[in-house]
Amino acid sequence: MVPAATHLDLPDQRISYRSSGTPGGPPLLLLHGGAVDSRMWGPQLDAFPERRVLAPDARGHGGSSDAEAPYRLVDDVIALMDALGIRRVVAAAVSMGGGTAVDLALEFPERVAAVVCSGTGTSEPEFTDPWALQAFADWRAAEQGTDAEAWIEVFQRFTAGPHRTRAQVDPEVWELVEVMARDTLAQHLRLGPDGLPLPPVPPIPVTGTWKRLGEITVPVLTVSGALDGDDHRAMGERLARSVGGPARHVEIPGAAHYPNLEAPEAFNDAVAELLDVL
Repeated sequence: MVPAATHLDLPDQRISYRSSGTPGGPPLLLLHGGAVDSRMWGPQLDAFPERRVLAPDARGHGGSSDAEAPYRLVDDVIALMDALGIRRVVAAAVSMGGGTAVDLALEFPERVAAVVCSGTGTSEPEFTDPWALQAFADWRAAEQGTDAEAWIEVFQRFTAGPHRTRAQVDPEVWELVEVMARDTLAQHLRLGPDGLPLPPVPPIPVTGTWKRLGEITVPVLTVSGALDGDDHRAMGERLARSVGGPARHVEIPGAAHYPNLEAPEAFNDAVAELLDVL
């Protein structure tokens, strides 16, 4: 069962987060992907009882507030850590959250003990695979046409990956991802006076990330679902090759973009192996 969320009110935002475990070594900070929320970490929140585990909702997701002004996702992570009195974390993340975890190691290296990154390489993803390019084009078309059902359909392509149909994905995983995405639309999509959706305030990007990877000297684990898109898997491998410290890449069979949900035992074992050496 996923722990109930706690809400932290800061001067410029509300951060919602879930927590479990007990103090013991740097806390494990779990950062979710775009359009979903901290509920995606259900199989991990109770898997490391000897360590404090935190799973926040990013701005515009879950129970956290929407952005009213320009912001950086990595600064929101630091704001949460400072408010909770946490000096260093092991940042483990998927997709959008993976980019934030790498940004954390680049921008605030003293606050990171290790990084686990899945489903991306940095916060500046690079796509060349026709499958991914078509999906993103269809996603933009759905946004511009304000077609929520089409938006959900395209988003779920990443859950299945390019090599499977919906019927081949665990129904519980499919349903959870869809519920989270629908809740994101319902809770954070704001309408203008004309009744049309207002675009959210986008986060300010951290730039030059690929060129700076050599600056990361803490242990890095990259995880790919073997059934994820070619670009997502390649970026994880590139990240592991490019950092300046010890790194390992793990590919998990039978999973696509959310290996922590589709193969939680294998994902948790890989994370535990990293934690054991810290």
